[in-house]
Amino acid sequence: MSQDTWLNGPYADVTDLTGRREALRHAAALPGADPRALLDAAFAELDAAVDLLTKLVQGDAGESGSGGEPLPAALSAERSLLRAVFQHAPVPLFVLEIDGTIRRANGKAGELIGTSPGYAAGRPLTAFADLASRAALDSQLAAVVRTETERQTDCVLLGPSGPVTAALSASILTLPDGARLLLVAAGLAAHEGLGVRDAPPDGSPAPRAGNESPRKGTVAPAGEIAAMTRRMDLVTAVTRLLLDNSTFSEAVTLQRCARLLAAGLASWVIVDIERMGELRRQFVIGPHDEASEDLARRVRAVDPAPGTLPAEVHSGGRSVLLAHADAAGLLGADSGGTPLLMLLGATSLLSVPVCDGDTGYGVLTLARQAAEGRFDLADLGLAEELGEHLGVAIRVDRMFRHRSAVAEALQSSLLPARLPDVPWLDLSAAYLPASEGLEVSGDFYDVFPVADGWAIAVGDVCGKGQEAAAMTAAARHAIRAVAHWNADPVDVLAKANEVILAGDYEDRFVTVKLAYLRWVDGRVRVELASSGHPGPAVVHPDGRVDVPSAGGLPLGLFPDAAPERETLELGPDDLLFFYTDGVTEARNPDMQYFEERLADELAGAAGRSAAETTRMVQSLVADFAQDDLRDDMTILVAKVKQAVPDA
Repeated sequence: MSQDTWLNGPYADVTDLTGRREALRHAAALPGADPRALLDAAFAELDAAVDLLTKLVQGDAGESGSGGEPLPAALSAERSLLRAVFQHAPVPLFVLEIDGTIRRANGKAGELIGTSPGYAAGRPLTAFADLASRAALDSQLAAVVRTETERQTDCVLLGPSGPVTAALSASILTLPDGARLLLVAAGLAAHEGLGVRDAPPDGSPAPRAGNESPRKGTVAPAGEIAAMTRRMDLVTAVTRLLLDNSTFSEAVTLQRCARLLAAGLASWVIVDIERMGELRRQFVIGPHDEASEDLARRVRAVDPAPGTLPAEVHSGGRSVLLAHADAAGLLGADSGGTPLLMLLGATSLLSVPVCDGDTGYGVLTLARQAAEGRFDLADLGLAEELGEHLGVAIRVDRMFRHRSAVAEALQSSLLPARLPDVPWLDLSAAYLPASEGLEVSGDFYDVFPVADGWAIAVGDVCGKGQEAAAMTAAARHAIRAVAHWNADPVDVLAKANEVILAGDYEDRFVTVKLAYLRWVDGRVRVELASSGHPGPAVVHPDGRVDVPSAGGLPLGLFPDAAPERETLELGPDDLLFFYTDGVTEARNPDMQYFEERLADELAGAAGRSAAETTRMVQSLVADFAQDDLRDDMTILVAKVKQAVPDA
């Protein structure tokens, strides 16, 4: 092809095409423009461009085969012009491989799907279509390849701010070497409108009046600000949730956080947690309607299988952002083989590890449907931060639960499983830990048989924790063991002091009250040995209350610490009220101590059973301190029965 032929043929065609393109662009900006007519005209010009490209390719091949002379400079210039025409064509254009993979996309195509042409290249066109449209689009493209005839179809594409119904026109482009490509042009379907009727000539977004929503396929700057505000609000809400979680419940924390995310960031939220070395589905939260709840149950029944997105994120410890989720098996399938991605209608996925920085506890997966747009890097950063927050919360929760379990186990080993049945005594006991802290208490009590009677021991070790628990166990078991052969409670405490001193418990000590109770001639004789412990209070049936002071020195301090002795006689309905300093040192907001009210309140226990007295004092102390107990509270009540025991 000579240069003159080129200038008078294809060159003129390109010039005419360029002029008509500009005319269509200006016509689209005029008030009252007909979108459908403009779309038809654009397709006609696209056909002309295809014909022109074919002629150029064929002419190019002829020149190369007839001597290999370099093409004229004008031809190179026009090639550049044609590339510019493709990139700046007024309609979205995709050049696809035969298998539907995008080879090139122009600027309008990038605007339509809300991404750069470079990002789209190498991905299937169906990845940018709504889930419900993918199968039909794939079939239509295959039909074009098979029949080599142009086909038109409507398809819902994933625009930057939601689904966009587009009219697609696909045709085959055959290259001189026999290779074939698919050329797809897109425009908004007739019932959607072109979206440019009210647009200014410079292509900037048209202003909206009042509360009119932005058109699909566009992103307003105000939307970005709103999205940023929502993310900040979400971080604040989750942080408040984690700080206010007084239950220290891992399950409650995860569920509440998932609900927050489902309400503010995603259509669906899936939480998978590792249990016994396997990743298990914990929660699936979605829209609040009956159909969605049934769907959530179906998804929750499927644990993440190896190879699925959550499993890969958990094993690799790295987040994955799929702005366009095109593989149906990313989340696995239900028992019937239906992909979970299809069930959820998810078109965009975000999966991040739930990790405290060192230990991975599970995976947080967020899914969006087409109407909610796609996830971006800002969403990824937010999700990763929340995943780390959840990881720290889980670590703290598990640490507290472990410490609580250890404390409960130790505490239970320091207290009798149940009180024995004493024929002439009504017995009741209660232990209530302090409001704060999970350390094991130093309080203990015991009731056990001794020669010709029963013994009651109540004590309190200085401090808390495992060392205090060790000293508590030593004191309790030493007292019980020595009392088995010793009929004198004072001597029992003296020998227990030797055992505790030999244990080398540093500066710790224990206060103890040990009482031997024996039935003698219709009354109960009580021998009390005291090592620095208060009580017990004696409550008579007429309401009189005697509260002896603590005597003697605590055990574990001095080798020669001699316990003090006291003797009491109790008649029917008399009541012994043993307690630790958690009762007397309970304080109200005015910094008053319950010790000042103990005698008056115990007067009201006259005539009550042992269990009723225990419950009454527990309630009074809790109300007095407004449920803010500074120390553990132990109560043991022994009431003399009226009936004379059998001989």
